[in-house]
Amino acid sequence: MTSRVYRLHSTLELPLEDVYEFFEEPELPVEMQDIDITRRNNTLIISAIAADESMSKYTPTAQLKASITENRVYEEEPEDRPGGPGGGGGGPQWGALEDEEEEIESELVEYACFKGDRETVLQNTALQYPMFEVLCELAKVAEKGTLTAVSAVDGELRATRIVDGEVRPASVNVVEEPNEDQEGGGVNWRDNKFIS
Repeated sequence: MTSRVYRLHSTLELPLEDVYEFFEEPELPVEMQDIDITRRNNTLIISAIAADESMSKYTPTAQLKASITENRVYEEEPEDRPGGPGGGGGGPQWGALEDEEEEIESELVEYACFKGDRETVLQNTALQYPMFEVLCELAKVAEKGTLTAVSAVDGELRATRIVDGEVRPASVNVVEEPNEDQEGGGVNWRDNKFIS
């Protein structure tokens, strides 16, 4: 029986450098021989390469898709700056403060943002579950973001929840969807005599 991912939602953000480092020597599931990383403008595509040689080379294998954004990262601001918190000087020093104020050092860092639902983040069905396992390992090294999913392994539903790199307890709740034949109190727009 094959494993599948039914629902997935991700808000993971990782520095692009960390993603490349993660895939330098990854521990891949046995179904995957390797991965291929491609960058197209502001999109990062991580594709699975099947270990099964009988799989056609034209079969689209699972891929992770992330958008790439640039964020300015600032170094910590010193606490004992003149005029700042903990700094001396009770009154304003208009001219002097402007000259003495130091620039806070910063740099632009590229981030890979695995954000969206299953079809946005995890695409194609061949090797989908092994690639999902790779995404879970990637989520464990992410300092920011959440990954939630419902998958089936050997016919058993499993819930996954990883928040800011930490695996959290999760459960699957089955709720009954309202049927069409139940009166929902809504307007039936198709058979409405006031609309022609």
